[in-house]
Amino acid sequence: MKSYYFSGYNIGVRLIDDFLARNPTVGRCNDFRETADILSKQGFKTYLGIAPSITNWSPAGDEFSLLLDGNPLTEFVELPEGPGQKLSYNQIICGAIRGALEMVQLEVECRFVQDQLKGDNTTELRVKFLKKLVDALPVGED
Repeated sequence: MKSYYFSGYNIGVRLIDDFLARNPTVGRCNDFRETADILSKQGFKTYLGIAPSITNWSPAGDEFSLLLDGNPLTEFVELPEGPGQKLSYNQIICGAIRGALEMVQLEVECRFVQDQLKGDNTTELRVKFLKKLVDALPVGED
């Protein structure tokens, strides 16, 4: 299961460069709400052809949910019976979000709350801001 997440992370690390090249007007976000908006309306739209709804903001404004109406990654997936039901194909999305945001100095946690592939009514993922990353030179280099 973690391999999907780490595959997604590696995709996100590279995808952010492509996204910024395709969208030269996108600059540094002023706050996490703006980040969520760009992620939903531009990122998902560009690469998956969907625009998830942003809902359930935490009171502190550091966590939100993305509701996916359709998910092209799981459109033709059927989970096998038995141990295969524990597979979580959608973890690739969480990994990509974390990887992409880490490259723009935002450390986030991303997890699925509900998954239609597992029988839930909707697909919902939570994104939580953890901290702003600071570039640092290795010790001894100036």
